[in-house]
Amino acid sequence: MRHEYGADLVWTGNQGEGTATYAGYDREHRVRIAGKPELVLSADRLFRGDPSKHNPEDLLISAIAGCHMLSYLALCARQGVNVIAYEDRAVGIMVTDRDGSGKFESVVLKPVVTIAPDSDEQLALALHRTAHQQCFIANSCSVPISHEPTIRMEAVA
Repeated sequence: MRHEYGADLVWTGNQGEGTATYAGYDREHRVRIAGKPELVLSADRLFRGDPSKHNPEDLLISAIAGCHMLSYLALCARQGVNVIAYEDRAVGIMVTDRDGSGKFESVVLKPVVTIAPDSDEQLALALHRTAHQQCFIANSCSVPISHEPTIRMEAVA
């Protein structure tokens, strides 16, 4: 089964002289996806971008973490693990070369999952491995993605 996703990207950073100089243009751009709020992005601050705006690197890490979470929650629901809360502090490390090229060398997801007292803690932990295997975004990335999950049992009231 094929699924198609589309996004329209528009650079809005021409300050009158286009890209005549590296320092002379703004990195702001907008992403429009039909029926959804517009995203205003920039480059990372290190690359002359606006630090108050999201950048493509932010979105990549967010996409990996979000896809993993959604895959994990679906698996838990199907396997009888009742997740009460889920938080993740994902970290991506990008390296750049002197010529300006670069890539992410690692992404670490650090989900903290709270499960109901009658749920299987070992199964909850193991399902992170399955979620990674089923995550569409992770399967599309060449960067190594690791997981350091913490499973907490909800306190009995």
